[in-house]
Amino acid sequence: MQEQISQIKEKALEAIQNAKDAKELDEVRVQYLGKKGELTLILRSMGGLSPEERPVVGSLVNQVRDELEAKIEEGEKSFANKAIEERLATENIDVTEPSKKMTLGSVHPITQVVNDVKDIFIGMGYQIADGPEVELAIYNFDKLNTPPDHPARDVQDTFYITDDIVLRSQTSPVQARVMESQKPPIKIICPGSVYRSDSVDATHSPVFHQIEGLVIDKNISMADLKGTLAMFAKKCLGEKTEIRFRPHHFPFTEPSAEADVSCFVCGGKGCRVCKGEGWIELLGCGMVHPNVLRNCGIDPEEYSGFAFGFGVERIAMAKFGIDDMRLLYENDIRFLKQLR
Repeated sequence: MQEQISQIKEKALEAIQNAKDAKELDEVRVQYLGKKGELTLILRSMGGLSPEERPVVGSLVNQVRDELEAKIEEGEKSFANKAIEERLATENIDVTEPSKKMTLGSVHPITQVVNDVKDIFIGMGYQIADGPEVELAIYNFDKLNTPPDHPARDVQDTFYITDDIVLRSQTSPVQARVMESQKPPIKIICPGSVYRSDSVDATHSPVFHQIEGLVIDKNISMADLKGTLAMFAKKCLGEKTEIRFRPHHFPFTEPSAEADVSCFVCGGKGCRVCKGEGWIELLGCGMVHPNVLRNCGIDPEEYSGFAFGFGVERIAMAKFGIDDMRLLYENDIRFLKQLR
């Protein structure tokens, strides 16, 4: 049997030497070292040997196997190196040829505005607050002094999941949650998505973005509110921007106001952007209603505060001179490239 093993070894080494490529080399490995290979069959037939012959034959087979595996591995490396050399010799790369043009994306205008507003208010000492978009009606309405018969609570205006759960129609519920969990002084802005049952047109969408602000402390007045919004308008829309208040009504503020800014395009003279009025409606604001403070566990005799809220899309439209809100959602690259 030792002579048979030697013959197998010689034939295998000769086959390895004569292999023309990696495929033939693998065929040699299978022929001699595979599950049904010639050397493997020798090991399986050792049961018929005497106890004295088995260790000798076993040692010899293992020695031959190791030698053949080493030669095959050496051959595989040789063929792999040869393939690389042939590829390098036949493939040509012109490093001076212009590369393919890569189109880089940019921050969406809505995100630009949100980031800019955050930076402005963080610089004024505000914190960022967040809350659930699927909200309890008690936070979306009741704690904000919005009675059950208020039109905003109709199914025509608000998306109801159940009688007590809604898709938030403003980010004001975040303010209520913060007032419940945190003692004054409070100074926050609440950016996020909101949902209202509106038809899509140039100025309305059932899903849009809103940023609301809230300040609660001792001796807060309307003057603090106007000064804050004047500073914001100048930082966001330009240093020459002026602000004015118009009386309005909101259930969660008293007194309430609509805040307009002077047209940043014409400077108040009247143009297409401001529709000839010289002013652009920007946001709603007012002093926090005492009932809202009581509902959230804050004593209105000790503390006062102001709140404001605006649509991010409205700011973006004013800032970039956009006349149709739908352009912000259509993902038209031609449009978005203009606002980089």
